[in-house]
Amino acid sequence: MKETIGIVGLGLIGASLAKAIKANTNNTVLGLDVDESTMEQALQEGTIDEVLSDYSRPDILIVALFPQAAVDVIKENISKLKKGCIVMDICGVKKAIVSQVANLCKSHQVEFIGGHPMAGKEQWGYQNSSATLFCHASMILTPIFTDSWALEKVHQLCTEIGFERIVFTDPDSHDKMIGYTSQLAHILSNAYIKNPLCMNYKGYTGGSFQDLTRVAKLNPVMWSELFLLNRQNLLDDLDILISSLQEYRHAIAEKDEQRLIQLLADGSRIKEALNAK
Repeated sequence: MKETIGIVGLGLIGASLAKAIKANTNNTVLGLDVDESTMEQALQEGTIDEVLSDYSRPDILIVALFPQAAVDVIKENISKLKKGCIVMDICGVKKAIVSQVANLCKSHQVEFIGGHPMAGKEQWGYQNSSATLFCHASMILTPIFTDSWALEKVHQLCTEIGFERIVFTDPDSHDKMIGYTSQLAHILSNAYIKNPLCMNYKGYTGGSFQDLTRVAKLNPVMWSELFLLNRQNLLDDLDILISSLQEYRHAIAEKDEQRLIQLLADGSRIKEALNAK
């Protein structure tokens, strides 16, 4: 069945979703972005079929904005959406979004689903979007009060555009895991690269330097908002990391070879177990 899908925000993720939908389905895609040049390019390239000028048209509305902006758009336009419309945000935190809009959507007979595509790049913006960005990636969904038919429709759309795994969880569990698997990794990478020695790295690195510094390049405004909205989970993760680093530092400072071997062996064993899974 052909659907009309509206996408608000045509940055890296929003535009990639639009391109993937156009490439893999026969759905109509309506798009909206505050940047006029982005809108012109999206229309010229066929990334979107039309401008999203009427919020009563979409069967599915995907809001691809920073968290507070996403909440604002949903609140401002909730009364314009048709009954049975599915609203999906794709922010990197879920509890802060769901707590503000899930009940609101239900009261307007609109289905709400929180989503988080586990795909991205070190570059952002429309110019870096791609129809293949989500191929073999995971999509996390955090449905609250969501009817089964809406879940099935979103699941089908995600599968059609390339997601290999659809993970269902609750907003709290999502934020706790993402604090560790994504947000902490970005902080670690961003902090690691601040060593003055990094400016002379050429000729001295293998894959490990590139692996650890890959996500040091990020959108500071977006990530700051995400970090602060997930503050307690991230603080807990930072405390655990700092404590672990202190153990390694102490073993090296004290020339405790046996302790250092044990610490390294423990980490290696955990990684091996993860690879086995």
